[in-house]
Amino acid sequence: MQGRRRILLAGWFSFLDGEATAGDVLALRRVEEVLRDAGLAYDVVWSPGFRARALHFEDVDPAAYSHLVFVCGPAHGPRVEELHRRFAHCVRIAVGVSVVDPGSPAVTGFDRVLARDAAGHEPTTDLAARAPGLPARPVVGVVLTHGQHEYGRQRLHEEVAAGVTRWLAGKDCARLELETRLDAHDWRLCATPAQLEAVLSRLDLVVTDRLHGLVLALRAGTPTLAVDPVAGGAKVTAQAHACGWPALVAGERLETGVLDHWWEWCLTGGRDEARRIGAGFRAADAGRDGADELVAALGARPVGR
Repeated sequence: MQGRRRILLAGWFSFLDGEATAGDVLALRRVEEVLRDAGLAYDVVWSPGFRARALHFEDVDPAAYSHLVFVCGPAHGPRVEELHRRFAHCVRIAVGVSVVDPGSPAVTGFDRVLARDAAGHEPTTDLAARAPGLPARPVVGVVLTHGQHEYGRQRLHEEVAAGVTRWLAGKDCARLELETRLDAHDWRLCATPAQLEAVLSRLDLVVTDRLHGLVLALRAGTPTLAVDPVAGGAKVTAQAHACGWPALVAGERLETGVLDHWWEWCLTGGRDEARRIGAGFRAADAGRDGADELVAALGARPVGR
């Protein structure tokens, strides 16, 4: 055993084809916090599919470490067993894990198992529960359409969807894909307008290239970054003007700087403006729409008679 303590932290988030779940990463943060408070140095090994520029197993020299700590998830399977072989000289500890089979080599290979749940043992709180607090992030609804073929050669829908989603991927936010389409049989979709409005009203921002994505978000008082997916502008542009909503981007001008500008505005001054417009829709002196002319139109004679 090496005289100098050096710790390597690993988990299912470390394997090449492993999954990095939010719970596992928060569990890791809890362990890191404890080690830092104790003044202990450590390295974390990540899956290259999750963090391409971080430390990966292929870069690790096992001889450089005295301890291996496996964090969270099930202590089970051949990949965990391989760690025991590769780091056989290390003190190996599992913390916050589920013990499925206490007799399996994946479990017995550890020198110490600090389980969160195991047969015959009182369960402990998952490590993620006591992870350090996280800064708030905006929750963004994304409402995009890939249809509207009636616009023919003016359609920029594929380009707009690709550009918007690529841009959104670089934003530090929680993204929630939404549909305005209702379905009473598909649990993934809202069945009524009230259900969709309940979601929209709880968001910080909506990004959409749909007319009703814009209108329904504003109706809920939520700021909306609207992109018109039709060259030259069509119904999304017309509706933004009708509502008096400025955060509108032309599909031909899908530039990062323009999107970033309206993103910042929507999350600051746009909040109050969206609430004002949403309240105005329901005010007694709201502007006119087509329904206001309907009764008179019903009394009109058919054209040509």
